[in-house]
Amino acid sequence: MATQMTDGHRRFLQVLMSHGIMEGSVARTLHRDCCEIHKVYYAHDKLDDFINVVNIHLQPFFMQIRKGMSEDDGRTYYALVNLAETEITKMASDYTENELELFRKTMDVIIISESGFASSTDILNLADQLKTKKMKKKEAEQVLQNLRDGEYTLHTRCIMEMEQYILSNYQDLVRKCNICHSLAIQSQVCETCGIGMHLPCAGKYFKAQTEPHCPHCNEFWPHEIPEINRPDSQLPSSAPRERRRTPSSGTRRR
Repeated sequence: MATQMTDGHRRFLQVLMSHGIMEGSVARTLHRDCCEIHKVYYAHDKLDDFINVVNIHLQPFFMQIRKGMSEDDGRTYYALVNLAETEITKMASDYTENELELFRKTMDVIIISESGFASSTDILNLADQLKTKKMKKKEAEQVLQNLRDGEYTLHTRCIMEMEQYILSNYQDLVRKCNICHSLAIQSQVCETCGIGMHLPCAGKYFKAQTEPHCPHCNEFWPHEIPEINRPDSQLPSSAPRERRRTPSSGTRRR
């Protein structure tokens, strides 16, 4: 595979940088357009190879274009993520120290929960538990941008960017999907052997089974099988239903 960075690759990277995260069908269209504009070899099924060339040249900068899956409906997403965790990158944030602590505590609640969601009430109550500086309820609402009653979970990009951090810091609480092998925050879990599956992965896996059984231990799967409603045929992406801007586009509301 050629590893030469062309103007087509550079344009693709520039557009993705301006968006931060991009749904799979949009990325495929961008791939085609970049190749046509700059007369670069194009094959509709070679997007990942095209991105790998960009990633080779991003390695010295500790950056990477990652492919991830939306836990809502299984659609594919591509995002530019920062792989380095240095004092410089920790400080390179638009958020204050207590706002970042609120985000970390929110992540704790989301990951500990069985559903993979935290209620708005739970998040607001965390404002009184901050060690850095107590935050007023109004300030917490400001962080979550006009918070309304509802539930919040980790945004697709946040999961993609923080997967290794989450696996390292919550290793006894999180699991990878038994189907796609990616980190699963919202999932169904086998009550017998404990394996988990993303809701879209479970929906696809059990679609043709009248009596679903766990793919690992073969025991009956007691959960309601999610319906699959996706615009494309690829398993792993998704636009967030309603984003709430926190670190790494951290949480979103349902």
